Amino acid sequence: MPDLLSFLSLEQFLAFLGAGLLVNLAPGADVMLATACGVQGGPRAGMASGLGTGAGALGHVLLAAAGLSALIAAHPMMLEVLRWIGAGYLVWLALQAWRSGAPPPRGGQSSGWRAFRKGALTNMLNPKPILFILAFLPQFVTVDGPPAWQQVTLLGLVFATTGALVTMGYGLMAGLAGRALASRMQVLNRVAAMLFAGMALRLVTQDLQR
Repeated sequence: MPDLLSFLSLEQFLAFLGAGLLVNLAPGADVMLATACGVQGGPRAGMASGLGTGAGALGHVLLAAAGLSALIAAHPMMLEVLRWIGAGYLVWLALQAWRSGAPPPRGGQSSGWRAFRKGALTNMLNPKPILFILAFLPQFVTVDGPPAWQQVTLLGLVFATTGALVTMGYGLMAGLAGRALASRMQVLNRVAAMLFAGMALRLVTQDLQR
């Protein structure tokens, strides 16, 4: 693997990093999910969800490097299928959270793993990151550098890592706030359910081209 700075100047890399962090810090679907998991399951679950969204983003990056994301983006029906599958999954999570009464095991291995899977699946089933990655990463690919797929992979790894760290931070803060209100777990579960439902609504109504 080539060194990142061998094909990207320091100024270009800082511009890429800054733009990526601005996108990561914006409270989008990944942040909403990590917040919901943190509120419902505690700090560890919130951070695990953030890590899962990073894994999902890396999956999109690998698909883009392999050229598959371009193929998916070229066929609107495939994007629509992903959109509705993702929305259905979020509605299922909302129903689970709404019906949940007792708090999940704090810091348990299974709880963290479930939150990680939620993060990864929700990100992978959201078609918008496919279009974003296809539009964002190629802007920083240089013609004099190594093969484009290598550059996209490395840049995407940086983007997915920073995104995971930021989202884990959101999940941690939500988890700490949830722990302070642990006696009101029923309320917290309902809040998480509304966040999941809101994400589903946003997914089916968003303009994928924006």
